[in-house]
Amino acid sequence: MRRNNFAHQGIKACFFAFLAFIGCGGAMPLNLQAQNHPVKPVKQDSLEKVNALKEVQIKTIKLSRRQTSSTPLQILSGAELEKLNSLSVADAVRYFSGVQLKDYGGIGGLKTINVRSMGSNHTAVFYDGVQLGNAQNGQVDLGKFSLDNIEEIELYSGQKSSILQAAKGFASASSLYLKARTPNFEQGRSNRLKAAFRTGSFGLFNPSILWQTKLSEHTYSTVSAELRKANGRYKYRITNGVYDTTAVRTDGDVEAMRVELGLNGILRDSSKWSLKLYGYKDNQGLPGAIVANVFRFSQRMWNRNFFAQSAYEKRIGNYSLLASAKYSNDYMRYLNPDIITTSGFLNNTYHQQELYFSLANKLKINRYWDVVWSADFQRNDLNANLDLFAYPTRNTILNVLATQLHFDRFDVQANLLSTLVHDKVESGPAAGNRNELTPTVMVSWQPFQQKEFRIRSFFKSIFRMPTFNDLYYTFYQFTLLNPEYTKQYDLGFTYIKGYENRALSQFSVQADAYFNQVKDKIVAVPGTSQAMWSMRNLGKVEIKGLDLNIQSAWEVADAINLSLGLNYTYQKAIDSDPKSTTYKNQIPYVPLHSGTFLAGIAYKKFAMNYSYLYTGERYDQSANILKNYVQPFYTHDMAVHYNTQIQKRKLRLTAEVNNLANQAYAVITNYPMPGRSYRFSLTYDY
Repeated sequence: MRRNNFAHQGIKACFFAFLAFIGCGGAMPLNLQAQNHPVKPVKQDSLEKVNALKEVQIKTIKLSRRQTSSTPLQILSGAELEKLNSLSVADAVRYFSGVQLKDYGGIGGLKTINVRSMGSNHTAVFYDGVQLGNAQNGQVDLGKFSLDNIEEIELYSGQKSSILQAAKGFASASSLYLKARTPNFEQGRSNRLKAAFRTGSFGLFNPSILWQTKLSEHTYSTVSAELRKANGRYKYRITNGVYDTTAVRTDGDVEAMRVELGLNGILRDSSKWSLKLYGYKDNQGLPGAIVANVFRFSQRMWNRNFFAQSAYEKRIGNYSLLASAKYSNDYMRYLNPDIITTSGFLNNTYHQQELYFSLANKLKINRYWDVVWSADFQRNDLNANLDLFAYPTRNTILNVLATQLHFDRFDVQANLLSTLVHDKVESGPAAGNRNELTPTVMVSWQPFQQKEFRIRSFFKSIFRMPTFNDLYYTFYQFTLLNPEYTKQYDLGFTYIKGYENRALSQFSVQADAYFNQVKDKIVAVPGTSQAMWSMRNLGKVEIKGLDLNIQSAWEVADAINLSLGLNYTYQKAIDSDPKSTTYKNQIPYVPLHSGTFLAGIAYKKFAMNYSYLYTGERYDQSANILKNYVQPFYTHDMAVHYNTQIQKRKLRLTAEVNNLANQAYAVITNYPMPGRSYRFSLTYDY
């Protein structure tokens, strides 16, 4: 097997250089600083915000969310999101440890997240606290969500550590939380405007606007709109061992528009409310697999997505209430002129609707003990123009009883989730009813008097229901399926330290060892012919892993701020079913080693950021043989920023280079990624 030794050496060099830099930081003399005064808080645009180091106050030693969380938590927020070479949420989550981003190439290619090798369907995505659902295939395309209106991204392995949350928050193996920007006005101001324009490679044309208004003393509105157009054309290298050539990807064009309206406020009794309307539509080409000398594809997809959601939060003495509701309406059309049916070209349409209600109640028994009951109701239905379609409807009821004991140095949470699912169809057999009970236990402990170090651990048992496509897709033979059952075990620690009168101002390390088991994995297997497949529960998977995250912030001289970050992931994810022909083989697309190295430097009005992403060797099929071997790949990305002010109007100019080394690679086999590309942006903030 060929290995990319340069990539291996590169990540090792970054790792040891980082540790060496940290090691000498404590001894660095103070005369490198122009002023000898207590260390200043790290500025918002320093890279430490990858893990919210800003929340550590050096004098008061206020513990951050990441430090006190009983489950591993990674955060990207504020100015840090603006600094990274990221256009969408999918680009940003690449920098989290333990994450595999499945990217099918180009701006219009599907992008989904896989956390700790559990599978994309085991990661729930929440937008302002309410889950983004997809009952049809269970996957959320993160490439559709721009960062222009995103204030913060949180990734929890397990579940959110806050006990007061919707039952949906307890019902997944991992959770990705997207938080929209909230209005923030200086004294005497009632309006704020932010406009941005991006252009660059692939014919990118991307204007956006964010307008925030103070309607009254306690009521605010937000309007966010964006247009994104790109031809998606890029060169890529293709070789089969005999010939080596360069081709041009021509099927990744996209034209998308997004509009969001948000209202939020505070009532006289201090209760909070919010309302959000979201609309999205696109028209895009679908990049196909480059096989059998086929380089051009004519398949296209149209999407229309709309949802309206509201939330209300109130506290009365020792009682707290959190209520939310949502309605979503999603339409997708898929056209493939290369496939001819009895009625013409393959032209499928899908229309799904969702209705969702949630109520969470918390009672504070005493200063140490909280009890929560959360209940959710969700109704999903799916229509399609397919022959013999089932027209399924799913009703889901979630009930959670949770409790928390929290002391100065010890915190324990436990919850029991009840899931009731009822499917009904208009044609063919239905999956029937499903009733499951799944527990979770989480512990966080501060073993020493110092608050910088904390140990955490959790156990979580969870499952996922088969999607509508799994159960009722017309081209598959119907089969009764069990849910995918998973068990997660985690043990880790966090250490966050702030320093005064040193060049190294803040340092943090977060490490977790984990073991996951997946039972009754849902896969598609061939039936009596290659044209007739069926869904089956097959196999067992065991995942052993280690996530390591190191961050530091420096003040090496007056007005010079430096930040360094390193993420590393080790995952051994194997087929553990002794009856399987691929027993003890690594499962597809899971690298044994992966990591990122990030560095940023800011001086007065200028800032520069660099990132190195490495994905190790892996296999694209279950059998770990040479034919299925996929080489490691790495990318270098760089961005330069210039910030200035003109009459209190903030201007930001950014130039980005992605895949600086112009490496030819593919995240998914036969879906080539772009080579070197450029992006330029201008942001106006008033």
